[in-house]
Amino acid sequence: MSSVSLLSAHSYDLAFLNKSLKQLLDPLGGIQSFVQPGQRVLLKPNLLTGSRPTKECVTRPEMVYCVAQLVKEAGGTPFLGDSPAFGTARGVALANGYGSIIEELDLEVVEFQSKRYSHNSENFDHLRLSKEAMDADVVINLPKVKSHVQLTLTLGVKNLFGCVPGKMKAWWHMEAGKDSDRFGEMLVETARAIAPNLTIIDGIIAHQGNGPSNGEPRELGVLGASGDVFALDCAMIELLKVSPSSIPTWVAQQRLGLTSNVADIEFPLCHPTQLQISDWQLPDKTMPIDFGLPRVIRSTFKHLYIRLVREPLKIS
Repeated sequence: MSSVSLLSAHSYDLAFLNKSLKQLLDPLGGIQSFVQPGQRVLLKPNLLTGSRPTKECVTRPEMVYCVAQLVKEAGGTPFLGDSPAFGTARGVALANGYGSIIEELDLEVVEFQSKRYSHNSENFDHLRLSKEAMDADVVINLPKVKSHVQLTLTLGVKNLFGCVPGKMKAWWHMEAGKDSDRFGEMLVETARAIAPNLTIIDGIIAHQGNGPSNGEPRELGVLGASGDVFALDCAMIELLKVSPSSIPTWVAQQRLGLTSNVADIEFPLCHPTQLQISDWQLPDKTMPIDFGLPRVIRSTFKHLYIRLVREPLKIS
């Protein structure tokens, strides 16, 4: 039986947040159950965009700071990585206020590089994933609770889509973005392949409505953690009182025999029903997210030009 730790939390004050995270992780054995001395630990936040720093659509730097400190206390070496579809991990992180924590913690920021990995599933015999994520000793997944216009909700499973290198994400949206069932299955298979050791979800202030970036902040007052990312997603769906069948990732994980039933989960702190809300705002309507072929080609060219020529390129 998977265990999911849920906790009421209402502040990003560093002292308070550090205390809350320790309380959250204690029933799971503390950070020491996931991080051993000498291990390199990937912190995988949601670095969606640098253009909406006040909309709470990325993982807060305070969350990354406190988790990085816990990793260091356990003797691990944290590093930060993500793969925004457009832009760099460092650029998006800096635009969202990560500069001071990167400097203070001497936190390495990596840009994910693509590698093909064999994958044993019915519909995906291989996946292109971040080599840096696959080679990390430990992966700590740090998603944000958000509504999503294509997938209803984006939680722990969807956050691992950031381990698909940036331009590949755009291509995937074009290929599978109009088929939510196939896209949901690909996301679940990606989460299975990455197999995060620990997922800590930030729902202190969430993002509801027309997410992943065009919604609005919502004070939810929740932190959640689990070694089973599928169980954590299941618990959060129950907490938000959203119909599971409307969420393609949940449908896929149920079909694949992964944790999809709250009754199969142990809750050592709060049960989802104790933190449940009844007025979470979903998107006005669901729709595909399509980056558009011209934009993908232009962005890919710009990325390669900067990487190979090593000069800025202005494309209006």
